[in-house]
Amino acid sequence: MHAHLYRVRKVLSDDMAEKEHVRKRRRLAWDVLPSEQPEEDVLAPVMLRNEAFRRHVSPPRREADREGHYVFSFGDNLTPRYKILTKMGEAVCKSEIGLTTVIIYGLKLHCILPSSFPEDFVFEKLGPSLFDFLKRNKYCPFPVDLVREFGRQLLESLAYMHDLSLIHTDLKPENILLVSSECVKLPGCKRKASDETHFRCLPKSSAIKLIDFGSTAFDNQNHSSIVSTRHYRAPEVILGLGWTYPCDLWSIGCILVELCSGEALFQTHENLEHLAMMERVLEPLPEHMVQKADRGAEKYFRRGSRLNWPEGAISRESIRAVNKMDRLKNLVSQHVVGASRFSLIDLLHGLLKFDPSERITVRDALNHPFFENMA
Repeated sequence: MHAHLYRVRKVLSDDMAEKEHVRKRRRLAWDVLPSEQPEEDVLAPVMLRNEAFRRHVSPPRREADREGHYVFSFGDNLTPRYKILTKMGEAVCKSEIGLTTVIIYGLKLHCILPSSFPEDFVFEKLGPSLFDFLKRNKYCPFPVDLVREFGRQLLESLAYMHDLSLIHTDLKPENILLVSSECVKLPGCKRKASDETHFRCLPKSSAIKLIDFGSTAFDNQNHSSIVSTRHYRAPEVILGLGWTYPCDLWSIGCILVELCSGEALFQTHENLEHLAMMERVLEPLPEHMVQKADRGAEKYFRRGSRLNWPEGAISRESIRAVNKMDRLKNLVSQHVVGASRFSLIDLLHGLLKFDPSERITVRDALNHPFFENMA
């Protein structure tokens, strides 16, 4: 089933708007209030709470086109609250309906949720993903204070999901959106190959929201063998040891490094190379994890627990890619200075523990000293 993404206009009365309960996030030191938007650009509040507006809120029934898209015309009133102004894009509606019903009561946190299910797929209009923001700025890293703000919000969202026995399984910068598109242009990003100073943009507000629950799983349901996008995949997944909540924490560790450095930590598309990169950046894989690896992962090791590297490398380019990687401490120190460097490195070592049973939990991560420096 496909859904169009529309730019919509609020057509709710002022009296009704005043009755809407809007949850406000605490403003932090980094934040600058977004500029006022004209009325036609303001999206209606996310939740429909008045029973009068719950009646007859579905769009008129129409035949879909051959590809399953909803047939519409500009100016159509989708509901008493929403009118189609322009087309913004397309999306595929996955099996997130039932799941989002479970987490919809966590709207106070940093998750993007639709207004109602299953009739209307209406989302607030958000800014670019953190990945797109990095890309537009030629992968110039974020300041550590901003990374701290992002990390706290991301962990709060994850803590709420884990409390509901839910595992996101696909955390990555592409699935973290800025709430506002507004930014400021500043100098200060120098490239290694040149002394030339490049200008970069920084978001005015640090507010973010987590999206894409299409791969989210309950902890007690049957789990697929492979989860997470390659660069953010935990070692227990690659080794076939099964996975649960800690796989999300590994992904967050990779994300924080990427936000600080501007580059994905493990840029690989092959399992053996991926494991070699992990050992290069961190330490050798624990022997007990290697011994328990499933048959599909046995080929990555020699007899015993030693990784079959570089002997098993698929190319010289692969060997060079691994050899150019630095230890985690040195990698972070290239981009982060001051007292924050040491607390961040300590947090990352907790998030990137090979053994998932020893990996830091989401609650402990939120209480880590790295987040105590926040204003």
